[in-house]
Amino acid sequence: MSNPIPLTSASYSDRIAFMVELAERLHLYGTTAQRLEAALLLVAERLRLECEPWSSPTALILSFSDPQRLPGASDTTRVIRLPPGDNDLYRLAETDRIAEALIAGEMDLAGAFEAMNALDKPPTLFWRAAQVLGFGLVAAAVAGLLRLPWLDIGVAGFNGLAIGMLTQLAETRPRLKEASDALLALLASSVAVLVASFIAPLNQNTVIIASLIVLLPGMALTNAVNELASQHLVAGTARFSGAIMTVLKLAVGTAIALYLANLIGLEPAVRALRPQPAWMEWAALAAASLAFAVLFRAELRDYPLVMAAAAGGYLISRFGGMAWGSPAGIFLAALVMTAAGNAYARWFHRPGAIVRVPGIILLVPGSASLRGLLNLIQQQDVNAGQIALLAVLNILLALIAGLLFGNLLLPARRNL
Repeated sequence: MSNPIPLTSASYSDRIAFMVELAERLHLYGTTAQRLEAALLLVAERLRLECEPWSSPTALILSFSDPQRLPGASDTTRVIRLPPGDNDLYRLAETDRIAEALIAGEMDLAGAFEAMNALDKPPTLFWRAAQVLGFGLVAAAVAGLLRLPWLDIGVAGFNGLAIGMLTQLAETRPRLKEASDALLALLASSVAVLVASFIAPLNQNTVIIASLIVLLPGMALTNAVNELASQHLVAGTARFSGAIMTVLKLAVGTAIALYLANLIGLEPAVRALRPQPAWMEWAALAAASLAFAVLFRAELRDYPLVMAAAAGGYLISRFGGMAWGSPAGIFLAALVMTAAGNAYARWFHRPGAIVRVPGIILLVPGSASLRGLLNLIQQQDVNAGQIALLAVLNILLALIAGLLFGNLLLPARRNL
């Protein structure tokens, strides 16, 4: 059997086609602008292409030229419209592996495209069920981390399952997608209000936030500020605006549910009670770590690593915060998990995102942003909104500082 032909020997158009396919997949699997552009520049150099990539959350612009031809004679520009990406650790790792094998000459162009296309197989019923269970498990686990009463945990878990099922249904109904966040927030808030009105008191806002935890754009906010800090101003601004709009839609859905409850005369009983023993936090942390491994679509062999990263980031933040204050704990956790992700990428030649992304997921400020907006709406007090904004800002600054200094502590050799 003949050896595969290295991609550097392929035609100019074929190399461009591979670059476009690679860029689209990295974008769709949740790669941030600065990492995506850096990865494309490195691949283009190894393919003997000149490439000027531009990435935003909803589009890619890729300009190519052949350095062996006269300037302007081979210029090609591709403009690609894409939906915002979502974290998919398995497909990201597979795309990275395929690209490395192709560039090293271990795989030919046809084989690479075939391998990438194989990643697009439709999800199985088991996979969809696992995603739904992941939604429910992470909502209940977050309520458990906050040591809420059992009823509160049960309501959050029920809401999470309902949100997971409706999210799966919405993927096949594009018309529902624009309003899905508001509708799901309306559903979760209505369930919490009904339970608090007719069954028993709840920590109402906290239960609503735990129910919506998967929809909250904490990771998007963090990535947006990270992109701004790396001078990717358009991408960062667009991503930040999208994250803020998601928070607003969730707040609108919640506000409508509370307004309707007041309109029909419901009086939900609200309490502030966290009676669970210390062991509940450990059990909830294990459950949340497993749920995020499912929701980030990690490969089964990576589950222990993803779970360890999620738990490690939380524990560093927790105990660091107890010793030196919450911002210091978040900074330390982000620094350690970023450096750990870079070390994993160096030593195992796989994307550091497998460690880095789950390592900071429990630190991101999505819940703080929604809680602040709900307080502002319910209390009609600007001071409440300012306090919430300051809390979100402190979390973001600590996270970004940790990400930046983590990359300085142990620089990444791989951009993913």
